[in-house]
Amino acid sequence: MSADADLHSPVIDWFDENARDLPWRRPEAGPWGVMVSEFMLQQTPVSRVLPVYAGWMARWPSPADLATDAPGEAVRVWGRLGYPRRALRLHAAATAIAQLHGGKVPSEHAELLALPGIGEYTAAAVASFAYGQRHAVMDTNVRRVFARAVSGIEYPPTATSAAERRIAQRLLPLDERTAARWAAATMELGALVCTARSPECVRCPISAQCAWRLAGSPAHEGPPRRGQSYAGTDRQVRGKLLAVLREASGPVSQAALDAVWQEPVQRARALDGLVADGLVEAVAGGVYRLPQ
Repeated sequence: MSADADLHSPVIDWFDENARDLPWRRPEAGPWGVMVSEFMLQQTPVSRVLPVYAGWMARWPSPADLATDAPGEAVRVWGRLGYPRRALRLHAAATAIAQLHGGKVPSEHAELLALPGIGEYTAAAVASFAYGQRHAVMDTNVRRVFARAVSGIEYPPTATSAAERRIAQRLLPLDERTAARWAAATMELGALVCTARSPECVRCPISAQCAWRLAGSPAHEGPPRRGQSYAGTDRQVRGKLLAVLREASGPVSQAALDAVWQEPVQRARALDGLVADGLVEAVAGGVYRLPQ
């Protein structure tokens, strides 16, 4: 057995005992529930996703249910999760599933990747978590675990590198079921133990083999890691404008939108961006609405 393979059992055994009971991990969630969760969890913590996920699945328990509703309703239910274009992409994916796949989330990686709004990570995640297939699933948490345990560095590069992909493929168990479990386990390990700011190495099942820990936990040597600012940004203004439209039962006047942000140039730029992104539609006479 290789040194890489020695990581599999401890991590998977830890996951079996410590995995959170999340609704998209339950059998009743099905592939659609897994897909919805993967869209929502991008750059968004589980605690914020849980209530929105529950409401979404209650309203649209299948792709066909979502596809028959207006895209603006997806934006409305998305609420304050942030990055609302994800709601439009999920609606577009649901529409394609309804039209091209008989309303069932496809199991083939290539077919998942061909859906609108789905990239390499989401296709691999759905194929692995929903269908138990063998794919390297590399989110931020997984990349951080591999960076520390294998490469001996505190943080992975800003963008996924070819070297990281080679490590992920090398570490991937050959057995499909084990590989799918490994993907979920490494993600959970990064989320709960091998965290970005305060890793709990004493709780880690592979601390004795971790290259970063064995090297003395050297500090990050790359570019400074800065958190994303929010207050005063166009993103904040967009969120305030969208909140007005989500909470309205019909079209909204320009005056109502003007009231949420005083600086006119930034407000107009944010509104124009929402229209350009398809999140808002301009109606004649200075009136706006969610997309129909």
